[in-house]
Amino acid sequence: MTDPVSEYGDLQTRRSFLGTSGVGLGAAVGASLINGRADAADSDGVPAARAKRVIFLFMAGAPSQVDLFDYKPNLHKLFKTELPQSVVKGQRVTAMTRGRQKLIAPSTFKFAQQGKSGVWMCELLPHLSASADDLCLVHSFNTNAINHDPGKTSFCTGAEIPGKPSMGSWLSYGLGSLNRDLPDFVVMPSAFWSGRVNVQALYSRLWGSGFLPSRHQGTSFQTVGDPVLFLSNPKGIDSRVRRSMLDSLAQLNRKHLSEIGDPEIQTTIAQQEMAFRMQSSVPELTDVSGESKQVLEMYGPEVNKPGSYARNCLLARRMIERDVRFVQLFHRGWDHHTNLPDNMRGQCRDIDQPTAALLKDLKLRGLLNDTLVVFVGEFGRTVFGQGNIGREKYGRDHHPRCFSGWLAGGGIKGGMHYGKTDDFSYNVVENPVHVRDLHATMLHLLGIDHRGLTFAFQGLDQKLTGVEKSRVVQEIIN
Repeated sequence: MTDPVSEYGDLQTRRSFLGTSGVGLGAAVGASLINGRADAADSDGVPAARAKRVIFLFMAGAPSQVDLFDYKPNLHKLFKTELPQSVVKGQRVTAMTRGRQKLIAPSTFKFAQQGKSGVWMCELLPHLSASADDLCLVHSFNTNAINHDPGKTSFCTGAEIPGKPSMGSWLSYGLGSLNRDLPDFVVMPSAFWSGRVNVQALYSRLWGSGFLPSRHQGTSFQTVGDPVLFLSNPKGIDSRVRRSMLDSLAQLNRKHLSEIGDPEIQTTIAQQEMAFRMQSSVPELTDVSGESKQVLEMYGPEVNKPGSYARNCLLARRMIERDVRFVQLFHRGWDHHTNLPDNMRGQCRDIDQPTAALLKDLKLRGLLNDTLVVFVGEFGRTVFGQGNIGREKYGRDHHPRCFSGWLAGGGIKGGMHYGKTDDFSYNVVENPVHVRDLHATMLHLLGIDHRGLTFAFQGLDQKLTGVEKSRVVQEIIN
């Protein structure tokens, strides 16, 4: 009979070994990329990597697809008429809408075809429209979550229930580091935004490692003081003293590791060493004084404000240059149940020029080809209005059944629409893309078969894409 204590020790030792490798169980599926063989699939059928890094632009609060990307010109003829029951199809709605009339509120904004491809873009995004030929607009995103927290959790971790590892943690675990002096996974929430109503909190679990070793969790950059907490030496401590302290502490930790085999001890050692190296790498990374006037102007006036979305976009490019694997930006303020047009104008001013500059900057530096950029919120918005509905004043409720976002770079076909919604932007009628499909596609572009990147936990081989069916959206890949 197996001794359970010994079995646990053996398990922990195995996990410790995997943790020290820098890549974990995903080493097999990520080997082609790690070893620089990103141009072809390996003999086991692992997809060829088209991307090395990801920038995930998360618009927290859920932007309205009807007002940004999903052009429905015929809705103006139906202003304040009730959404047909044949369209609603008995779908669940929030408590804010339940039992109320669903009166159609067409977008007040103009749309126009942009670029050589002629994709439709809203007038609120003039800068991003100039990059239309680089964008793959997906109109058929859908999710199960109808409320903000489970919606954000689902996008960030693959599950509505908290506790699962985040996207960036899975990539850190599966692919390892490209830069030993910076974290694999960095998170930068905007410190301010224009849409001041209905702003939900962000929780560190959205970039947490869940049941993966904690060394894979995201590092959140701060806007005040040290970019990373406790980066500076305490008063009276210089680098020489800190180095000596770390060496002594590491010696004790390694002794402890040899005795009990807990992989989290190895994580502690690695994180302390990383923190020491970041004392040099992070200040250099966050110092934008060396950027040219032309580059700073390209990102817009708010690039000079620490914590702005514009500054974070510039820092994201600088991180990508230094091979940070996964950079996630959060920009809140998109939860527009009332006064959507005014709030939407402000939010688009926040993100339009910086996002376009980020794409242009990456492209000019030859980085867009192997950097995947994703822009999406946690769900969409209803075509019917909320509040006092007028041509220039309305709000919209949550809508998980269909919404729009876009991808660019990293092996993605640019200048195209994918997926189709009905005449009311209420149901997907062609090529649905669930959040699980997005995750599967992202992993595929990074050279990972989503079915093979697993971690044994609670009796199940856990995956970012879970146990339900998911697919790689091959039609949008070059």
